[in-house]
Amino acid sequence: MNDLTTLPETLFITGIGTDVGKSYATGWLARELRATGVETITQKFIQTGNRDFSEDIEIHRHIMGIPPTPDDRLHITAPVIYSYPASPDLAARIDERPLDLSLIDNATEALRGRYDRVLVEGAGGIMVPIDGQYLTVDYVADRRIPTIVVTNGQLGSINHTLLTLYALEKRGIPLAGIIYNPHFDADRIICEDTRAYLRNYLALYHPEALWLEMPADL
Repeated sequence: MNDLTTLPETLFITGIGTDVGKSYATGWLARELRATGVETITQKFIQTGNRDFSEDIEIHRHIMGIPPTPDDRLHITAPVIYSYPASPDLAARIDERPLDLSLIDNATEALRGRYDRVLVEGAGGIMVPIDGQYLTVDYVADRRIPTIVVTNGQLGSINHTLLTLYALEKRGIPLAGIIYNPHFDADRIICEDTRAYLRNYLALYHPEALWLEMPADL
């Protein structure tokens, strides 16, 4: 039985790519942590494709079953928002507004002072460019934030998951766990093999990390 209370105080939630259910996984994990009595909040690392609000934070709150928080209304949980739905690097250039990483750092630090756990949802996968050649993996590695990887059972997910784990390991980023999202389980044979393979891989090479499975219906 996985003990969620053993998770680090700050977690970075990344995915094996775009549209793998990262926002839903972040909201679900926050809900599960809150159910154990751990005061938990979510933060969106960099939001693109929005103006003045973060749709991902809205998804988190809906799944968590709570209304928008004062920190949401003050944009502390989503300190950087760009209008174009692209990588942060491209979105920042389109909006002609350079990325200020201190806004993210300061927001995370403020939330850490008010909550037991802070879950920071990334933008896309771990190798997404956020400022020229500076990638998401660089940001996480520079701050050594333990990371959870969201994966699923689609064809190709084993490859994408192992590449993500390799990138984290190469940069010395602690792996806190993997969340398996069953929403995309269209082919029973493939998804069952993917789930079993990744779970065994985690147990063999990262036994300290948690294997977590979301419910199919949130």
